[in-house]
Amino acid sequence: MACANCSTSGKSHDNKGCKNSGSCSESSCNKLTVFDWLSNMGLPTGEKMFDCVEVRFKNGRKEFFKNSESLSIAIGDVVATETAPGHDVGIVSLTGELVKVQMKKKNIDYHTAELPKIYRKATQKDIDIWSEARAKEETTQVKAREIAIKLNLEMKISDIEYQGDGSKITFYYTANDRVDFRQLIKEYAQEFKTRIEMKQVGFRQEASRLGGIGSCGRELCCSTWLTDFRSVNTSAARYQQLSLNPQKLAGQCGKLKCCLNYELDTYLDALKGFPDLDTRIKTEKGEAICQKQDIFKGLMWFSYKDNAANWHKLHISQVKEMIALNKQNKLVSALEDYIEETTEEPEVTFNNAMGQESLTRFDQPKRKKKRRNNNQPQQKRKENFSKGNENNKPVKK
Repeated sequence: MACANCSTSGKSHDNKGCKNSGSCSESSCNKLTVFDWLSNMGLPTGEKMFDCVEVRFKNGRKEFFKNSESLSIAIGDVVATETAPGHDVGIVSLTGELVKVQMKKKNIDYHTAELPKIYRKATQKDIDIWSEARAKEETTQVKAREIAIKLNLEMKISDIEYQGDGSKITFYYTANDRVDFRQLIKEYAQEFKTRIEMKQVGFRQEASRLGGIGSCGRELCCSTWLTDFRSVNTSAARYQQLSLNPQKLAGQCGKLKCCLNYELDTYLDALKGFPDLDTRIKTEKGEAICQKQDIFKGLMWFSYKDNAANWHKLHISQVKEMIALNKQNKLVSALEDYIEETTEEPEVTFNNAMGQESLTRFDQPKRKKKRRNNNQPQQKRKENFSKGNENNKPVKK
């Protein structure tokens, strides 16, 4: 197995990390996997197992294959699959009826679709060739980037993937504009002596392939469980009253974070009963504008135009009452008349119910050292010293 997070040594089934040879449920060994909750259940009598399986390749790439030879395949088996040209090597990630559910989820009709086949279970020779090809990926990627820089192409080679039999290399790249890489393919074919395929991926897809740790301290959502990349707008941050700071709102892909959409529906539902943020209230003291709103407490802060520093906290029911008066061409007397006096809740402090003492009870307090006044004249210091000696003379009896 070759797994970046497990730090494999390049030999087959010799993982330094999880020791599970690709059948674990951690990190990129089984990224975006589906738990087979039907694995301990047998089929009814007379029923045949679904003849399609899901096979996982590098960085969570998964495809569906037909088990036309009725091979006894289980999750975690290394298989040789049909591809053009040659064959590829992958790991079975799902079997049985759940494959049918996954194909339906991805809009693949298993009745009419001509799925590629599984040739066989991978032999030791297949695994050796596959492991050698995976071991060359890092050096190949470095060389590929050097060639792209030499040709002055505005693109980034983010990842590469060798086919299982080593007959093809797929280069995944990101670019802002269209890139003419005809000369680049010639250079690659001359350098690596194999078939070359270029695939452009978006910045979000690049982050999902490479993985990483987000600002929340957890693994990236796109590389662990998120499968669909919906567009994220700055309006999602505005509805949630977040500061439009691109450094805080952008993820590792350079785009807006996908998590901005997670709670957006909750905020939109809460905002349905709120007046607009640009609501203006006409009072006898002047026009008042909205400065801030607390969505879940149902509060809004207003201030007069000529005194923007002094905010008045109001409930949305009071704001709606004042808006109704303005619609009747009536002026509100003042915002201060609608302010409710609230008592501050006492601060909850820790109650030492177990009688535990302070952790610093054994620490000794630091003693303050008395400093001598060196600025005093030397003659005066001698006089004070002699006076002190006279006062301390012993009394004769």
